[in-house]
Amino acid sequence: MAAQLIDGKALAAQTRASLAPRIARLRDRGIAPGLAVLLVGDDPASAIYVRNKIKASEGTGIRSFFDPLPASTTQASLLDRIGMLNRDAGVHGILVQLPLPRHIDAQAVVAAIAPEKDVDGLHAVNAGLTLMGKPRFRSCTPFGVMKMIETTGIALAGSHAVVIGRSNMVGKPMAMLLLAANATVTMCHSITRDLPAVVRLGDVVVAAVGRRNLVTADMVKPGSVVIDVGTNRTPEGKLAGDVDFERVKDVAGWISPVPGGVGPMTIAMLLVNTVQAAEAA
Repeated sequence: MAAQLIDGKALAAQTRASLAPRIARLRDRGIAPGLAVLLVGDDPASAIYVRNKIKASEGTGIRSFFDPLPASTTQASLLDRIGMLNRDAGVHGILVQLPLPRHIDAQAVVAAIAPEKDVDGLHAVNAGLTLMGKPRFRSCTPFGVMKMIETTGIALAGSHAVVIGRSNMVGKPMAMLLLAANATVTMCHSITRDLPAVVRLGDVVVAAVGRRNLVTADMVKPGSVVIDVGTNRTPEGKLAGDVDFERVKDVAGWISPVPGGVGPMTIAMLLVNTVQAAEAA
């Protein structure tokens, strides 16, 4: 029996719609939620991501401030720009699209964003709060994944969750959110021995590595929840995930597609965080 599809597009639309009354209450207080998005350089994939974020924010009633900067932008001028946005009362959330050009230190850039405006949830203060189980802003992709898992109806408490990937943006905060939901969490990475055997233990599997078809059908526990965070390109240029979708769907109980899965939810949770930041301003 084929797995049930976790439709990230539909869930993202529901999430954005649920923000309408909160945004209306803010406007009654004279507050228009504002999201500033900075893009350095002309990377085509980053440009698409930014365009989708701006379109979603404006469609939800959030003001967007798009700041495209040339690839030659210096780190100092980017930090100055972030400082200006930190001081701008009309901007409640700041997002710097990653990756950045090699001459710019991404960690220094993230650290320059005021924690109360770090709607991507990557600042050390916000990461620390998540680690302590008291998150202010949850990192957008893991936050979206948690909402997707929630739709399956499975109980995370006591379940075994396997996270493949240990990045600061996805893997680590994903593990923290799953732990906070009382799951037993195993993190896997490039040095993990016998990866298939470890992944087979998972009632929930979150693949976030960036390696096409890394997760195969023989690695998946029957009836499990499989969330694919990976974004890869096929030789034909099509978007594909880390999971061998066509084969894994015949084993898993629930599965997210690529595209149309985690991507739309990441953007939706960015908007949730922005509205939350405006409410706290």
